[in-house]
Amino acid sequence: MNRKHVEDWLAAYEQVWRTPGTDALVTIFTADASYQQGPYWTPVVGLPAIAGIWEKQRKGPDEVFQMTTDIIAVDGDTAVSRQEVRYGDPVEQEYRDLWVMRFADDGRCRSFEEWPFWPGQQPAEPSDGS
Repeated sequence: MNRKHVEDWLAAYEQVWRTPGTDALVTIFTADASYQQGPYWTPVVGLPAIAGIWEKQRKGPDEVFQMTTDIIAVDGDTAVSRQEVRYGDPVEQEYRDLWVMRFADDGRCRSFEEWPFWPGQQPAEPSDGS
C-alpha cells in the first residue's frame, strides 16, 4: 500500500458516495468488509449492511457537499486520513473526521473505522484537580 493508492481510494469513495445506488460499493470494499461509524459503535459487516448505512444517511447523488482529504499515515495495509466534509450551500453541517482504513491485497478496503467530530461537540468536563 502506498499514498497514491490511498489517495485514489479516497477519491473513489467520494465518487461512489455521489453515485446513485450502492452497486459500486463492491469496487471499494471487500464483500466481508467491516464499517464502523464511531470508535465505540458496533461495526456493520458485509456489503449489504454497508449499503444499508449509505442509503439511510445519504440525501442522494445530488447532495451538495465538499470533502477535503489529508492523508496522515500509510503503514503496510493500514492508512489514516483526516477528512473535512461540509454539507449544503450554505453549509448546514460539517465534520472533521479521522478515517482508519485497512486494505486487502486486491486494494479494496476490508476494515473502515471513522472518528467523527463536529462543531459544538465538547469533550468531557476537565477535572478541577480536587
